[in-house]
Amino acid sequence: MVTRTKDGSSWRIGTGAEVVWIAEGTSASRTIIAAIPPVFDAYATVMLPPRAEGQDEHDRAVLALLREQSAGQPWWLGYLDTGADDIVFPDAPKVTLYYGWHYVLVEAGPEQAARWRRSGDWSFWNGVLPNLMFPADHSWLLSTLWDDDWTCIGGPAGLVAEFLRHPGLQARPVALGQDAAPPGHEAR
Repeated sequence: MVTRTKDGSSWRIGTGAEVVWIAEGTSASRTIIAAIPPVFDAYATVMLPPRAEGQDEHDRAVLALLREQSAGQPWWLGYLDTGADDIVFPDAPKVTLYYGWHYVLVEAGPEQAARWRRSGDWSFWNGVLPNLMFPADHSWLLSTLWDDDWTCIGGPAGLVAEFLRHPGLQARPVALGQDAAPPGHEAR
């Protein structure tokens, strides 16, 4: 088991075994399955706020909804190595997903998701959240592909409904065969 130390604790670094369900369930397309395997009850896209406009509130809302869904279990946090983004543990082994992109995958939780990455201007958005998050039981998956200005989510219908109803989030439901890009946006 590979670990790294941060905040006085030792954190498990994930391997391809933790993300094989994502790698085998996603495929290159313009649909939601480019980011989320077709194993969930419901799917949505959530717009990322424009730079520096409500990002902190957005991140807090996302984490609060996810935390309610998976209380008491560890989460896997994935930080995409774009060469410019903060990947938290730069010397850690990486896993490969999607289009050959490399992620540092760490077993932690919502508290670490909220504070490990510093905000900055290296990405399309200014937030701190990891690019990939899912709980140990795989009951939901949140994925922000590095070149999109929205996040994809799959999970139980109730969780997705909470995202759709949340007044601080711009979310829309997405069917499996539907283009995942929100209206007026284009996948890069």
